[in-house]
Amino acid sequence: MKPRPRITLVSGQLLTAQCWAPQVAALSRDYDLRHADHSQDDTISGMAARLLAQNPEPFDLVAHAMGGFVAFEVLRRSPERVRSLVLIASLASADGPAQTERRQGYIRLVEAGNFAGVVEERIPILVHPARREDAPLLSTVRQMAQSTGPEVFLAQQRAIMGRIDSRPFLKDIACPVLLIRGRQDGVTTQDHQDEILAQIPHARLETLDHAGHLATLERPESVSALLSDWLGAQNR
Repeated sequence: MKPRPRITLVSGQLLTAQCWAPQVAALSRDYDLRHADHSQDDTISGMAARLLAQNPEPFDLVAHAMGGFVAFEVLRRSPERVRSLVLIASLASADGPAQTERRQGYIRLVEAGNFAGVVEERIPILVHPARREDAPLLSTVRQMAQSTGPEVFLAQQRAIMGRIDSRPFLKDIACPVLLIRGRQDGVTTQDHQDEILAQIPHARLETLDHAGHLATLERPESVSALLSDWLGAQNR
């Protein structure tokens, strides 16, 4: 029997493999799906090195949010290992002063023992406005945050704050690239996507209506369908 193609999933900050549950259910029959471990490192380079060590053979890379920062570092280090790249709700630029100050504020709150408050403050920017009272969705978000915990969250914040600007490297990405963004994403913008599209001419963007930053859970069937079509085309 022919082995299933390896697909490596990289989650965003405060998120776990649970954010990919609908996609795993839809795709696991045809693909060997692996979830990258981003809970043990406090730098993007460390996360990328761990991902590459755990995936010695070529793979397709599907990354969400912070996972996109890891994906860019993976491509800088070992572009020959990545068959294709999917970036969901991500961006290529580094933080500006306002973003850095906001993250430092989160760090201060967590260090003061208010991790739960940080989670609740972030929820409104993670989901579509119409889903802010969606109890099952918000329960999933809170469960993932609880599983992540304050120490890993702090490490992730420091990793994000210390990342480099990936925009100068975009022109060197030769593998096929698909961007997916929720139209009502409260974290990434259309301008962020346009920056990537301008530097990677072979990339394409799919925008999902009625979705925020967590499109894998807010529009699971649509994301799964996009990934199924994309991965099928890359692994013929």
